[in-house]
Amino acid sequence: MTDRFDYVVIGAGSGGSVVAGRLSESGQGSVCVLEAGPRDCHPSIHVPAAVVHTLDNPRINWMYRTAPSWGTGGRCIIQSRGKTLGGSGSINGHVYTRGHRSDFDRWAAMGNRGWSYAEVLPYFKRCERRIGDGDDRYRGRAGPFTITDIDQSDPLCDAFMDGAESLGIPRNPDYNGASQEGIAYVQRSIHRGRRVSPARTFLYPAMKRGNTEVRTRARVLQVLLAGRRAVGVRYHRGGRDQVVLANREVILCGGAIASPHLLQLSGIGAPSLLQHIGVPLVHSLAGVGENLCDHYAARLVMRIRGIETINERVRGLKLVREVARYAFSRRGALALTPTLVYCFWKSDHGDIQVSFTPASYPAGIWNGLDKLPGATIACWQQRPASRGHVRALSADPFAPPEIQPNYLAEEEDRLALLAAMRLGRQLIGSLPFSRHVEQEVWPGNRAQSDAELLDHARHTGNTTYHPIGTCRMGPAKRTDSVVDDQLRVHGVQGLRVADASIMPTMPAANTNALALMIGEKAADLILGKPPLPPEPPG
Repeated sequence: MTDRFDYVVIGAGSGGSVVAGRLSESGQGSVCVLEAGPRDCHPSIHVPAAVVHTLDNPRINWMYRTAPSWGTGGRCIIQSRGKTLGGSGSINGHVYTRGHRSDFDRWAAMGNRGWSYAEVLPYFKRCERRIGDGDDRYRGRAGPFTITDIDQSDPLCDAFMDGAESLGIPRNPDYNGASQEGIAYVQRSIHRGRRVSPARTFLYPAMKRGNTEVRTRARVLQVLLAGRRAVGVRYHRGGRDQVVLANREVILCGGAIASPHLLQLSGIGAPSLLQHIGVPLVHSLAGVGENLCDHYAARLVMRIRGIETINERVRGLKLVREVARYAFSRRGALALTPTLVYCFWKSDHGDIQVSFTPASYPAGIWNGLDKLPGATIACWQQRPASRGHVRALSADPFAPPEIQPNYLAEEEDRLALLAAMRLGRQLIGSLPFSRHVEQEVWPGNRAQSDAELLDHARHTGNTTYHPIGTCRMGPAKRTDSVVDDQLRVHGVQGLRVADASIMPTMPAANTNALALMIGEKAADLILGKPPLPPEPPG
């Protein structure tokens, strides 16, 4: 079966949903969206606290595993990526952070025209419907993607933030506004007790317009090229291979793992790699799959006394009460994000971040709650220097690629992570918070030296699920860049990439908000619209 559309979008994640939605909204052509996963019907997607049940569900999660490395103590780590409408935006932790203005100014300084903070801020604002406090110079009020504040304070979180203030870390009313530094309850993509999904926000309206078709369970096998021009896509669906052709463009939105993997399977990449896996070289582009970067977090777990934590709120008869509360009011523990507090701060080794939740999980991973009252602090470096890769291991499109983030390979990453862990310890020991702490149980008092803390981080740390950079944006003269500042693949016509893989460096942020912004900007680039006017706040 072969058919034609003006645009073919590969992947219905955050970037793909926005691109498809905005192209559809323009009315300037037909759109076909190919998504390997099913529709987003699973209840764990939409109930905020149930996100913990999406991280081990292969029906809606690719369940990738990283290659072992020194930084992980030789462990393989599950790198969850969404496999459903909404992509990772349907299984993430709901937290909305944009990053620091310097992140984008750095992108522009690297030769990426149009990507400075003043130039991307209008796209963040266009996407966003901010409900809550915030300076309108920085925040959007009329966009489709709703961002809210946590609507129920927690006494343990308040004590943690009081502890931060006692150490000189101020409360920040809006870390997505004029300044990022400080501590605050997280802003989240939750509204009326349900996930705000990229698919429900952008893709579902497009499907109703009549010019957009979304095909689920459509596993893309290859981008088809005629010479140096992308002309369509070959995909597998319903037990057979099919082809869809693109009159204008193919837009790759598979994310930092799937996008470079698909380019490699299509013959676009490093010649030595393609020769090794038996894929004919179509276009030499050495940067494909390189520059992988991810946030790596070490966690501190405390046993709590004298105050209720989420661990107790969702067990036994109390869980019945929470389920009833959520069913009737969309409030309570089931309406919360897994992480409730973010602290952005600085150290002698770079900017660091500490998050807090009044709950604890076995092995520090969102895979169930501990039986005793507990709380967790996660610590990480905002802008890691370590770089890895995503590389196809064979020509089989159904075989996963090698994912090697090289966590903690660079000394500056190790020093910054240790600084974040030391800050976490200071917060635990602060007067307002320490009265609620019975003991630190993980790693515990046995770990005091830098070597002991680093050993804990290496053997128990985990990803924060923020992979970026594998289709790096940059000028053609850079041998490690894959797309230009218009998101066009270097040397290939009719093919763009619009997802987290294009980020040249790691922002001081979760990546979903940026993927949405990239989708917004990509749609305008594809349609040939003039950029939105820069908005340098006064």
